[in-house]
Amino acid sequence: MIHFVNHHAPLRSIELFAGAGLLGHAFREFGFHARLAVEADARARASYAANVGADAMHTDAREVCKDIPCSILLAGPPCQGFSTLGKRDHFDERNSLSLCVADWAASSKPDVVVVENVPPFLESRYWETLRRRMHRQGYKSTHWVLNSADFGAPQLRVRAFAIFSRIGLPERPTPTAKRHRTVREAFDGLPAKPSGQDLHVAPPPGDLALARFKVIPRNGDKRDVMRNAPELCPPSWLRMGAQATDVWGRMELDAPANTLRCSFQNASKGRYVHPTEHRVLTLREGARLQGIPDEWQFFGDRSSIARQIGNGVPLALGRAVADAVSKLFKQ
Repeated sequence: MIHFVNHHAPLRSIELFAGAGLLGHAFREFGFHARLAVEADARARASYAANVGADAMHTDAREVCKDIPCSILLAGPPCQGFSTLGKRDHFDERNSLSLCVADWAASSKPDVVVVENVPPFLESRYWETLRRRMHRQGYKSTHWVLNSADFGAPQLRVRAFAIFSRIGLPERPTPTAKRHRTVREAFDGLPAKPSGQDLHVAPPPGDLALARFKVIPRNGDKRDVMRNAPELCPPSWLRMGAQATDVWGRMELDAPANTLRCSFQNASKGRYVHPTEHRVLTLREGARLQGIPDEWQFFGDRSSIARQIGNGVPLALGRAVADAVSKLFKQ
């Protein structure tokens, strides 16, 4: 028989910056019930409620709800100011939102706190400040940098996890994938042509975008357009050369995808052109790369759903972390 060391039964969670609930869903599979989810975006909150469910919803992580004890506190604060894929702006005001975690921990007194972000977060002054504040509250800490593909996600998404605990530290998850899953496997069963249903939708390309797609070969990218059809290139491409070579790039069919961003339906933002079709990825294809079940319900318009998908933790990686952390509550 499994006994829980925490005095809350069942195990209850609070999730900050909850998004559509991918990380929360993974922890729910390991016995954690969401007591409160905090998310500013109303459409993401609706998706969270439909797929994970929480006793209550709250909108602002800066406003700490008092007297809501929990077993575990989950948080995925905004990463844009730390990400190497963005501007990595150390002065981005969103960076300081990570410090809200310590305020919530002081109020809710969870046994374990899990903070997810991009790896450069661990090099920031906000990480050092958060760690000091959590240590003063009596938590010990460890951190992991994990590649989603090592745990079965068809995506080379690397994420950092900071674990703070009062009941011992978990063992680092061991990779479970004998080989990396591919884009081909993720898209299995989906028609090549968007159906317009069940999120299998993509923005129709304009004339210029379509012309570029047609000269980008399999595994190709913007360099092929520059080489084979310079008349389709803006002056900046020709002036600056082949910088950011992943943009206007086709995904490799027989390899994991690169990191899926919120802008995965924009060819100028990364390697988001379909491996064989003259278009960018559909929402459903993006969801498949995150391991999201087809029956998952999303609320919002196309751009909102793309953000919800791109902001999430791949389910395979979330499960690996939840599995490791949940063992702390068993004896």
